[in-house]
Amino acid sequence: MSDKAYNVLFLCTGNSARSIMAEVLLNAMGKGRFKTYSAGSHPKGRVHPFALELIEKNRLPTDGLRSKDWGEFARPGAPRMDFVFTVCDTAAGEVCPVWPGQPMTAHWGIPDPAAVTGSEEARRKAFFTAYSQLFNRLSILVNLPLTNLDRLGLQKKLDEIGRIGTETPHA
Repeated sequence: MSDKAYNVLFLCTGNSARSIMAEVLLNAMGKGRFKTYSAGSHPKGRVHPFALELIEKNRLPTDGLRSKDWGEFARPGAPRMDFVFTVCDTAAGEVCPVWPGQPMTAHWGIPDPAAVTGSEEARRKAFFTAYSQLFNRLSILVNLPLTNLDRLGLQKKLDEIGRIGTETPHA
């Protein structure tokens, strides 16, 4: 097994909830095997309070979390990404910067919890659902034998992970 830490970038439009939660989760779950970042095409400028609350409730660090523009990671001198995942449908349809080094990419769409309206309980539940979906997908990622898969096999696995939880039941 390689001692390499893989650089991973999670993208979303606002970079205030899903991509931030994915960044924190993979940093914790990866136990040093992954160095994770998040960014957005149109960052909100703040991390959503419900995302911060959920991260803190799970005893994960929130220091240094901020909503960032994805241009920070396309500049010279930025970390070279091994993986880039879009976690919202809007960012998946946008023209992304060209990432140096041809990182592996996949779309892992998760419904936007920040778009949920209604009671505070309903909004918190939406954040919990998004967090749980990310946790499940990232649990699979951290257990993949990354050094034993060829690029095509790895891409297939990454795409499969992105479909977890999106299947519709058959009638």
